[in-house]
Amino acid sequence: MNLTDISPEIRKLSVEIENSLREVYAKFDSVAENCTLKVMSAFQEFRVSEACFAGTTGYGYNDLGRYTLDKIYARVFGAESALVRIGFVNGTHAIATALFAVCKPGDTLLSVTGSPYDTLQRTIGITGDGDGSLKFYGVDYAQVDLLPDGEPDFEGIKKAASDPKIGAVTIQRSRGYALRRAFGIGDIEKIIKAVREVNPRANILVDNCYGEFTETREPTDVGADLIAGSLIKNPGGGLAPTGGYIAGRTDLVERAAIRMTTPGIGGECGSTLGNNRLLYQGFFMAPHIVAQALKTAAFCAGMMERIGLKSSPAAHEERHDIIQMIEFGSAEKLLKFCSAIQKGSPVDSFVTPLPWAMPGYEDEVVMAAGAFIQGSSIELSCDGPMREPYLGFMQGGLTYESGKLSVMLASDMLQSID
Repeated sequence: MNLTDISPEIRKLSVEIENSLREVYAKFDSVAENCTLKVMSAFQEFRVSEACFAGTTGYGYNDLGRYTLDKIYARVFGAESALVRIGFVNGTHAIATALFAVCKPGDTLLSVTGSPYDTLQRTIGITGDGDGSLKFYGVDYAQVDLLPDGEPDFEGIKKAASDPKIGAVTIQRSRGYALRRAFGIGDIEKIIKAVREVNPRANILVDNCYGEFTETREPTDVGADLIAGSLIKNPGGGLAPTGGYIAGRTDLVERAAIRMTTPGIGGECGSTLGNNRLLYQGFFMAPHIVAQALKTAAFCAGMMERIGLKSSPAAHEERHDIIQMIEFGSAEKLLKFCSAIQKGSPVDSFVTPLPWAMPGYEDEVVMAAGAFIQGSSIELSCDGPMREPYLGFMQGGLTYESGKLSVMLASDMLQSID
C-alpha cells in the first residue's frame, strides 16, 4: 500500500477530524506567530547579515556567525548566554555537558521527574555497571518519582531538595519512553518554585528536548538556570544538519563550554564548516515548523482515537511537546505503524524499519525516519522500544500536509490487521 492507495473511508474520516481541530490548529498558529516575533526581533537586534553565514575552519576563531547566533538563542530563550555548536553529536551530548556544568564533585544530582531518558542513564550511572561518568566525577544521584497519575510529587520534591547535599536539580520536559505527559512551562515554573523554597542555591537544569516553541515561554523564562536540547529537533527547523545548544546563566554556560572543549578555550573555538546559514535559517523557520509538527500530532491523535487505539495527548488536549504517544498493545501493530510512517516518508520510503540494539537503550528499538537529516526528530518519525505495552512515539513533520498523509496511510495499514 502506498500514499495513493489510501482508502475512501480514511480520506472521509480525515476531513471530519480536520474540521473538529480547526480551533486547536489556530492556537498552534498563534503560538508560532508570537515565537516568530521573538526570533525576528532577535535577528534584527543583533544585525544578522550575509557575513554571519560565512563558515570557519580549523580553530574557528573570529566566527561572527557563531558569536551572533549564541546571542540570538540567549535572547529568544530569555537567557543570559547560550552555546550553539555543531560539535554536539545529539541532544544527550548537550544535556550531559550541561549536567557537568550544574554539578560539582561532592554534589548530589536530584531528578524530580522520575528516571531520566534512557540515553542519559549511563552518563549518570543508573544502568550498566552503575559507574556513569558523573559518578566518576564525584557526583551522587537521587530522584523523586512521579505520582501514580504521572504528576509531579511537590511534597516529595521539597523534602528531597531540602537536603544540603543537593547541588543540582534536573527536570525532563518531555515524556521520553514513558506513559506520563509532557510538562508545560506552568508545571516547570511550579517545580522550580518548590525547589527554590527549600534550596535556593541548587542549580536547576531542564532537558528541553521536543519542547522548544510549543509555548510562548521557555524554562529559562521562569527561573531555570540552564536548558539544553538538540538542533535536529525543534530549534533546527529541519535544516540544521547536526548539533545542540545550551542556554542559561553566563557562568554555567561557560562551565559547559569548558567541559565541551577545555579550560582556557571554552566557547572561543569551534569551526562551523559552512553550516551557519543552515543554523540561522533553521532557527528562523523553527516556530512555523514546530506548529506543523503539532498539527500532525493532533491529527494523529484524532485518527488513532477513531480507529480504537489509546493515544496521548488527546486530539484536543493542550500540548507541551511535539510527541504523540500511541499504545499499540502488540509488537505487530507497532511495527506496522512504523512501517507505514516509513512508506509515507520522502526519503527511504522503500525500506522497512526493523528493531535493533540502538546505542544507549536497554531494549531493542524500532525507528521509522525517512528524513533528509539522519535521525532528525523534527521530521516525521516514529520509534518505540520493543517491550510491553508496545508504545510508539511519533514526532515531527516538516509540513502538516505530508504528515497527515503518512498518518492516514498508517491508519489504513493498521486496520488491515484487525
